[in-house]
Amino acid sequence: MASSRPTVGSSASNHSRRRPTQFSTVFVSTAIAVSLIIGFAAGTRGADILALIGAPFGVEVSTKTLDLSSLQETYRKLDARFDGELDANALIENANKGMVTATDDEYTQYFTESEAKQLRDDLSGNIGGGIGAEIGMRNSQPTVIRPLKDSPAAQAGLKAGDVVMAVNDTSMRGSTVDEVVQNIRGKIGTTVKLAVERDGEVKEVSITREEIVSPDVETEVVGKVGVITVSRFDRSTAQKVRAAADDFLRQDVEGVVLDLRGNGGGYLEAGIDVASVWLEDKIVVSERRGGQILDERKSAKNAVLGTMPTVVLLNAGSASASEIVAGALHDHGNATLVGEKTYGKGSVQELIPLSSGAELKVTIAKWYTPKGKNITKQGIAPDEKVELTKEDIEADRDPQRDRALELLK
Repeated sequence: MASSRPTVGSSASNHSRRRPTQFSTVFVSTAIAVSLIIGFAAGTRGADILALIGAPFGVEVSTKTLDLSSLQETYRKLDARFDGELDANALIENANKGMVTATDDEYTQYFTESEAKQLRDDLSGNIGGGIGAEIGMRNSQPTVIRPLKDSPAAQAGLKAGDVVMAVNDTSMRGSTVDEVVQNIRGKIGTTVKLAVERDGEVKEVSITREEIVSPDVETEVVGKVGVITVSRFDRSTAQKVRAAADDFLRQDVEGVVLDLRGNGGGYLEAGIDVASVWLEDKIVVSERRGGQILDERKSAKNAVLGTMPTVVLLNAGSASASEIVAGALHDHGNATLVGEKTYGKGSVQELIPLSSGAELKVTIAKWYTPKGKNITKQGIAPDEKVELTKEDIEADRDPQRDRALELLK
């Protein structure tokens, strides 16, 4: 994986130069449970994910250096006086993490070798041992958005709206979605204990982890309307969406719903290629740094659904690549947006391999919709706001989807 550098957007780009793969995820406000099944997170890890680059491929390298004498002084005095054994690798890893955290950018992160592998697994849907629940931030607290049908979480009685207070007796107050998910995950067949707050009461529940498989694309036809649900943008997502579009046309559908709810993002190129199913040789997104346009990314020239009436479903868990697709389709007049305001992740990251096996995820630019809007912390507002309440979920109702289908009748 690290040895390949596909041309950005492949057929979806009109540029011939090669560039590193970029990613747009958050996994974010809704990291489809990483322990669970991602949606990667809050930045999926969330999601603008993975630009595998390095010096051999022409990546920019700074010639600046830091004076680390104070760090060495701290280490030597710590080593001389500390009553216990020091783990040198742990000290180095945490020093790296601390330096990167000091950028004060939530999407610029340092991943250890094992964390980087987990990030790639998240994006590909290889979640491993989890409980099958979607976790997101609600009122600044990690909350169960929904347990998946027939999942261990559902069978154990977890419900939408449950606030995760502790995992295996470790408090989750102030934790990110990623941190909660990482604590919930574990080996298949092992048990995890959750303390959740529901209606003012704290309940404890033990759940046996199972293998959780998260499909990136699911489709169905409802009457004369085709529904495509995209849970993340990985390398094969666009191919599956295009195949679904071709199948819809063979079935003579008269409208399409693109459901991006809870989709925290993924590969930027995948988002551009998905948009190309609707857009014909049009700007999907532009990348800017300091107000200067670095690049304009265009769709391919085979928009099989270019004239198809389309509704895109969104919510607070729709982030990054999801927002890029929704913004492009909306700005070009190819889709109506229904649901709730999106997360608001308007930056692009690259993941840079380091010699130690660790990886550095760095914010390199801001992205803008075709009409020049950056949605950082603002999100994309739907044309028609339709809320999905806790009561709706518990009653197995989906007024957002119902409204989308109604608009296409």
